[in-house]
Amino acid sequence: MAETYMVTLAENLNVINKKIGAAFKAKDPKPVQDMVKALVATDPDWIDINLGPARKTGAELMPWVVNLVQEITDIPVVLDTTNIDAIAAGLKVCKKPPLINSIMCRPERYEVLLPLVKEYGCSYVALMWGPTGMARDANERAELTTELLMYAAGLGIPIASAWVDPIITPVNIQQDQLMNNLEFFEMLPDIIGAIEEGGVCKSTNGLSNISNGNPDHLRPILNQVYMCMLARKGMYSSIVDAFDKDIMDLAKGKTPWFAELVYGVMDGKEYDYGKLDKKEVDVVKTAKVILGHSLFSASWLDI
Repeated sequence: MAETYMVTLAENLNVINKKIGAAFKAKDPKPVQDMVKALVATDPDWIDINLGPARKTGAELMPWVVNLVQEITDIPVVLDTTNIDAIAAGLKVCKKPPLINSIMCRPERYEVLLPLVKEYGCSYVALMWGPTGMARDANERAELTTELLMYAAGLGIPIASAWVDPIITPVNIQQDQLMNNLEFFEMLPDIIGAIEEGGVCKSTNGLSNISNGNPDHLRPILNQVYMCMLARKGMYSSIVDAFDKDIMDLAKGKTPWFAELVYGVMDGKEYDYGKLDKKEVDVVKTAKVILGHSLFSASWLDI
């Protein structure tokens, strides 16, 4: 049976959460630490601290949140903000090397942030967002990856420090980009090998982006099926809702039957729906929709 194991980055300590956002603003530690305790119970590999832009208070807020997390757990943290000063401040208090999320492939960003990666010996998300925006296809993702990782290599930062993020797009808006991502991951080993002989690069993604804009009841199955597809292509990690037990079980290889069905669709296998239960049918139908084998609509599970 196929198994899916993927490193998980819990997305829930996020400023867009109303309680957490209010706690960040008021510097109220209790809601933050209550969330951290709840996250620890789900057993994620990393905890993402997402401050958003945090333009005015980021440099004070990030170390405050990092310390609150570290009082509860030794799970490593992800410093997630567009505020460079906030990232720099957070790096100073991290007890374990963190992950910076993220560094765009734009000189004004990576020329400032990559020296911090070098100084603190941490890892970073290499975001495939260039001067003209998101990469349009697998080849452009390859170009942006090469530019960013080669600049990092010039600073003496090993390939292993990079977590490439190709950027996940909503299935109902840019379905072709989902296939471009799968194609890109087939190319990635050759890109890495050309930069650093024998090098190994990690990768990540904002998994829930694929289901953005879809009805709430359809979002989990989209997230789960696409995670299997990405895992098969070599995706190392995903930023996920740690309170979604199904996706956490899938990430830890506890539901290998699920991945087996997805891989079958990827290999062109045809399934007799009459021999599958409802959940298995939903998996197969969703895999076909993501791969473009079936027409996307909000009622694809009912067709």
